[in-house]
Amino acid sequence: MTMTSLMNLPTQGIGVVGVYVDDQDAALAFYVDQLGFRVHTDVRNGSYRWLTVQDPAQPSFQLGLFTPGAPMHDEATAQTLRAMVAKGAMPPLVWHVADCRATCAQLRERGVEFTQEPVDRYGNVDAGFRDPAGNGWKVIQRAQEGAR
Repeated sequence: MTMTSLMNLPTQGIGVVGVYVDDQDAALAFYVDQLGFRVHTDVRNGSYRWLTVQDPAQPSFQLGLFTPGAPMHDEATAQTLRAMVAKGAMPPLVWHVADCRATCAQLRERGVEFTQEPVDRYGNVDAGFRDPAGNGWKVIQRAQEGAR
């Protein structure tokens, strides 16, 4: 199958993107209580837990909060992934907002600690924080169309 033929298949878009977390309960509390996301799915199959949250403004998109380990990874791989996340070595997630400074102020009131305060860059305003596992986030207020 060629890329062209794949692009012609009927699709509904990407529904779930996952991040690795070391403690799903701590991650759930952070994403719901501090970021304002809501739980979409929380099911268990033995020790495996499928946990997704979503931004209420994006009901068709879910963020999976997954722990490295069985059944997807052996223990050595799981340890490597946990260490990489803790160091902030994974690609950042990007959250587009209408007003970066106001959003950061609200998140700060909820206990989010920022690694980068809002900065004007190339017409955008962006800030950064990390979740309890170490996943990096960028909060970005995009430049107005035509202002770039």
